Amino acid sequence: MKYVDEYRDVHLAERLLDQIRRTVTRPWTIMEVCGGQTHTLIRSGIDRLVPEGLRLVHGPGCPVCVTSLEQIDRALAIAAQPRVIFCSFGDMLRVPGTSRDLLQVRAEGGDVRIVYSPLDAVRIAREHPNREVVFFAVGFETTAPATALAVWQAKRLALRNFSMLVAHVLVPPAMEAILGTRTNRIQAFLAAGHVCTVMGYEDYRTLAERYRVPIVVTGFEPVDLLEGILMTVRQLESGRYEVENQYARSVRREGNLPARNILADVYEVCDRPWRGLGILPRSGLCLRPAYHDFDAERRFSVESVTAVEPAECRSGEVLQGLIRPDQCAAFGTLCTPDHPLGAPMVSSEGACAAYWKYGRSQDRTIPGTSMR
Repeated sequence: MKYVDEYRDVHLAERLLDQIRRTVTRPWTIMEVCGGQTHTLIRSGIDRLVPEGLRLVHGPGCPVCVTSLEQIDRALAIAAQPRVIFCSFGDMLRVPGTSRDLLQVRAEGGDVRIVYSPLDAVRIAREHPNREVVFFAVGFETTAPATALAVWQAKRLALRNFSMLVAHVLVPPAMEAILGTRTNRIQAFLAAGHVCTVMGYEDYRTLAERYRVPIVVTGFEPVDLLEGILMTVRQLESGRYEVENQYARSVRREGNLPARNILADVYEVCDRPWRGLGILPRSGLCLRPAYHDFDAERRFSVESVTAVEPAECRSGEVLQGLIRPDQCAAFGTLCTPDHPLGAPMVSSEGACAAYWKYGRSQDRTIPGTSMR
């Protein structure tokens, strides 16, 4: 078993689509949380194959996209300093700040490096003891254990030249923020399987019960998503609102306990600004006081950096599922992959990038919203 090919099986997908069509009797609106799921849905055309009344709305589950503009500007300010080696995953380099991005900082002489693991940044710090090495710690609960391990190791190695600019965010508070708005039309969620692989899914039960919405933990291949949609509409049609696990080959109820333990040791929950959603209480991870010596915001005194997002960019509405990317007037004109206004156009998980890459245009309208 390869755990890939069988989840792209066309005949199995057709059978699941047939079951979905026979199950749906009324309009429903479902949000897939993860940007990786969005790309699979758009690439495979699932959103156009499901019954007309079944609406799939794209959520804020792209970690690059929800990283606030002010945090990007802080990264740029640190990366431009002469003694700094700034390390980041590659998908952050083209995310626009107020006036430039990390690629431009590198072109201007900044030492900006792509790494494939936070531990690479720790190694670089050991190899360059006379340089300040900063890692840009971005992501949901999925990537946070690796960054926690990096700073944990740096402390034990007594590395005085290593720090992290932390921008980690948590999924459940964003889902609750969407559900709590007066304009909310989301009736169910497909939860991100990789996040739940780390954290489990017990925390979703409170959301499901409080807001009476089904939540189905779902994988990322076409068959995963179709089975997750089927499980979701079965709940909706029967009036249930439970947490179910489609991604059982990877996710356990309790999650990954060693990963959760390292998170608890290094990080504490804090308020965090999100692009398009504002400051969400208890929606981020910050370094605990025992690790404050490794906090790049404190070390480089960039806490006061603020930023205002460009008015012509409606990525915040896209991330909340209020509009589709191609309903933004800047989409494909002022905002393209070569000249992006916001992160969703350049992130590998961004909804705007998916619509650009797969040539989507307006076609369906969701009742009660401006989405088509």
